[in-house]
Amino acid sequence: MPLTKLRDFLDSHNIKYMVVSHSIAYTAQGIAALVHMSGKKLAKTVIVKLDDALAMAVVPASFHVDLELLREAAGAKTVEVATEREFKDAFPDCETGAMPPFGNLYGMAVYADASLAENEEITFNAGTHRELVRMDWADMARLVSPKVVNLTHRSAAAA
Repeated sequence: MPLTKLRDFLDSHNIKYMVVSHSIAYTAQGIAALVHMSGKKLAKTVIVKLDDALAMAVVPASFHVDLELLREAAGAKTVEVATEREFKDAFPDCETGAMPPFGNLYGMAVYADASLAENEEITFNAGTHRELVRMDWADMARLVSPKVVNLTHRSAAAA
C-alpha cells in the first residue's frame, strides 16, 4: 500500500486532500490525459543528483527539467537525472517512477518549478501508477518547504 506513508503524513497534519484513482499509466502526460487534466496542472517528480546527492525536481508534466537552471538554483557543481537503479531503493514504499514530491519523507531536498506555485492546487503521483493526490499548493509548500525556482523554459503562450 504505497499511499499509506503519504496518507498517514497528510492525516497527521490534518490536511485536506483527494485521492484520484485511474487506469494504470506510466508517463505524466499519459496520466494527465487519463484524468482529463492539463499537463501544466499535473506535477511530476524527477529524481536528480546534485553533486551526487539525490534530490527532487518537481515540474509540470508537460515540461522538462532544465538541468542548468536547477544547477544554478541549487548552487551545485554537477546536476544529472538519476537512473532508476540509483534511486529505486530510496523509495521502498513507492512504485518506481511514481514518487510523490514529498522529499521530506525521504530525506531529500525538493526544488519546485515556480509555475506550480501559481496554482491553488497541486496534483501528483501518490506512490503508485494508479493513484494521484490533489491538495492545496499552500499545504504542500508548508509541509515540504520546497525551494521554488524556475526549473523550466516556458514561452509567454505556455506560461
